[in-house]
Amino acid sequence: MVNYIIRRLAQAIPQLFLISIILFVLMQSFGDPIASLGVRTPPRSADRERLRRQLGLDQPVYTQYLVWLIGNDWMKIDMDGDGIAETPGKRLGVLRGDFGNSLISKRPALELITERLPNTLLLMITAELVIIIFSLMIGVYSAVKPYTFFDNFITGLSFVGYSMPIFLIALLSMYLFSIDFKEWGLPYLPTVGMFDPQVGRTPGQIALHMVLPVFALSLISIAGYSRYVRSSMLEVLGLDYVRTARAKGLREVRVVARHGLRNALLPFVTLIGLDIPFLFAGAVVTESIFAWPGTGRLFVERTAQSDFPVLMGILMLIGVAVIIFQLITDITYSFLDPRIRIE
Repeated sequence: MVNYIIRRLAQAIPQLFLISIILFVLMQSFGDPIASLGVRTPPRSADRERLRRQLGLDQPVYTQYLVWLIGNDWMKIDMDGDGIAETPGKRLGVLRGDFGNSLISKRPALELITERLPNTLLLMITAELVIIIFSLMIGVYSAVKPYTFFDNFITGLSFVGYSMPIFLIALLSMYLFSIDFKEWGLPYLPTVGMFDPQVGRTPGQIALHMVLPVFALSLISIAGYSRYVRSSMLEVLGLDYVRTARAKGLREVRVVARHGLRNALLPFVTLIGLDIPFLFAGAVVTESIFAWPGTGRLFVERTAQSDFPVLMGILMLIGVAVIIFQLITDITYSFLDPRIRIE
């Protein structure tokens, strides 16, 4: 097991290197960061060229990537924009934990990301727990009671829920549980932000403001994942060893939980393993609609402003998370299914 983990982590190094190259090259054709620095008044032509030299954007792509990767403290840069490199660089590079400064706020990109990341993780982990619990409950019950009224009803709702885009679910939930409930004189839910500024950032306020975003995030996944669990459970419950367990007189709850669910979870674990890394990115659409101050909303804001250091920081964070959680998923397989041995 230890050798397998070390080998997988060693393989991750060239993978991350390749991912960073692809992302960096794509960012070069994404937009012009200088155009967003003038806000309403575009910078003059001479100022644009001076800023490009100061930021190193006039250098070839491979030079810019090298500076982003290992820093520029080993070279001199043109800080006054006169075309002559005379000032020692201060960038340490990504390999030393320096993702650069935001082109908009001039603050370290990593600092901006870590400020928003706890808010995103709070929202996304809550949504993921809701997804896992309800998907398992609905999927297992539908498999144990197939083709009943409940099963057919849930199947129909699942198709409807899975077909709806998340922005429509978010807007409909805001309209129903906030606007309509308020008009009907019922307790209504807040729609934007993380807490009411007049009340303050209390656990109750945060929990109340999380209800609608979590609902919007969870509905589509529950609709899809419960179908996976149902299908996998139906297949497992029809196998010989399950029928043997029933013939031996074991209780149905034990047959379903120990002999059925454990082996039926493998496809579900794969789906969750693919989902979890994107918790770090946040829900771009949901956080934007509900004005949740997370990394997803930060990504949208900085995309419009072509803030490359922040965007690259978020994307590389996702890349690292994908590799780590895929390794955790593979290890989880060996505990769920004794036939799988990781060597």
